[in-house]
Amino acid sequence: MSTLLQITNLSKAYGPHVILDKVNLNIIEKQKIGVFGRNGAGKSTLFKIIIGEEEFDSGTVNIHDIARLGYLEQNDPFEEDEIVMDFLQRYSEKEEWRCAKVASQFQLNRDQLYNPVTDLSGGYQMRVKLSAMLLKEPNLLLLDEPTNYLDLKTLILLEKFLQSYNSAFLIISHDREFLKNTCNETLEVDQGDLVLYPRPIEEYLEFKQEQTRTKQAYNKKVGKQQQHLQKFVDRFRYQASKASQAQNKIKQIDRLNTVNIKMPEKTARIHIPTIEDKKGLAIRIEELSIGYSDKTVATEITHDIERGEHIAIVGDNGQGKSTYIKTIIGEIDSLSGQARFMPNIRVGYYAQHLHAMLNSSESVEQYLERVAGHGVSREEILATAGSFLFDSDGISKTIQILSGGEKARLCLAGLLLQKNNFLVLDEPTNHLDFETVEALGNSLSQFNGTILFISHNRTFVNMIATAVIEVKNGSVKRYNNSYEEYVASLSEPENDTESSSKNTTRIKIQSQKDQIKKFKQQISKLDKKVQQYEEEKTKLHKYFENNPVNYSQKKAERLTQIERLIKRYENEWMEVEEEIQKLES
Repeated sequence: MSTLLQITNLSKAYGPHVILDKVNLNIIEKQKIGVFGRNGAGKSTLFKIIIGEEEFDSGTVNIHDIARLGYLEQNDPFEEDEIVMDFLQRYSEKEEWRCAKVASQFQLNRDQLYNPVTDLSGGYQMRVKLSAMLLKEPNLLLLDEPTNYLDLKTLILLEKFLQSYNSAFLIISHDREFLKNTCNETLEVDQGDLVLYPRPIEEYLEFKQEQTRTKQAYNKKVGKQQQHLQKFVDRFRYQASKASQAQNKIKQIDRLNTVNIKMPEKTARIHIPTIEDKKGLAIRIEELSIGYSDKTVATEITHDIERGEHIAIVGDNGQGKSTYIKTIIGEIDSLSGQARFMPNIRVGYYAQHLHAMLNSSESVEQYLERVAGHGVSREEILATAGSFLFDSDGISKTIQILSGGEKARLCLAGLLLQKNNFLVLDEPTNHLDFETVEALGNSLSQFNGTILFISHNRTFVNMIATAVIEVKNGSVKRYNNSYEEYVASLSEPENDTESSSKNTTRIKIQSQKDQIKKFKQQISKLDKKVQQYEEEKTKLHKYFENNPVNYSQKKAERLTQIERLIKRYENEWMEVEEEIQKLES
């Protein structure tokens, strides 16, 4: 297969911080590579260098002539109030019908295509960006965190698309399950290095662990040998009879080298301040209607949320989960009804796109000092920063050079420093690596305040949620049980009936299509038969015209037989055509 991309001795640093150190990478046609690594390791930087958005310090990046790059970036490329179709045409320079055709692959309907992009949920905006990228007909995709903001339905849609995609791609993702389902090779970006392993991520992680164990065992063995030889040297070094042997032992020690084991990077140890443990009501929601002047999202919402509850907000993208929490905290006005917080409730809100609104010129330390709650000491700020992996060097970094994951960690650290007792979190795990998601989940599960959160990360939800609120089809329904129980409830009889009905309809439609196909094949066969007999009939007529005297009884009988067969097949043709029309009507 042909080479699409070749990287040789590539280096990139931000000041003293080395991102990529003389790395090499060769990508050929149809490779499907999952890219992972810690936040700030250089994954997005690598992609930006490849597409020419980021300069590098040394080395070469050779994109071969046959390569057509498609890049899915983390940031939104939309203009203010831009219509979806206008964006697709502007981005791709393709005709309207072609844009609509590609968008349909990601189930973007006509109404969505002719509305502003900003009216869509984060998941549907991702579908728009995917459509725009594919319109450029790439054969090498670079996807940077494509699963962010995706609900389960869209995630499965993307997985199926990538599984059937017949060209090469590299995917940056912190979703192990997604990488496992879509990629058959693994690329780790780790401490300035690139490691390409020709197997899926789970096998690579097992290989990496086994490699570390093997190196540790070898180093232990070498250490024991060195100690044994050193004892001989120490004992006999100054004895003339043993001096020569001692020197030989010293040379042996010098030749016994241990293998280098790369130390893993620090893992976040997130500390969430303990707040005053109070019982009772946190918020009362009564006859609440949510939505916008031109669109009602949900009505008649009535339920209470108690202090200390950890509630997951679930539902497909576009159903109104973010609208629900924004209305509750007052970011959006309600259409009617009310959401009333009880006294002494302090709300902290983590928005989906909070990191995009950061002041890029600020340092990490300056941001944390500015957003921290009243009376929070510098020691607390530094300790919290450290727990989110911003060390003495990291706190001096400007926000401009932070990765998406580092910005997400920074916003979460700032939120926790406010010491609120009611946390509202909209997709807090987006951009975070495996280790940080787990650390955040463990910490939040121990938080004695109230949490209202949106997440499509099933593992994260299971770690935290004590109850579930579902936003679906214009209603908001509370389930006073665990997330696992909620998932199990989706297969109850009522839903089964609905699913069965839908399945029956699909089967019926498919059966009709199959029947029509069968009838059309029958029509085609009848056409061929009639044509054959018509040709034979024409030949017989010519015979009788050319031989008026030499009458053939046998040919006359055959002519009569053919005419009957033609009439029979024509009648059959008409009957089949009528059946097709019935099925198509």
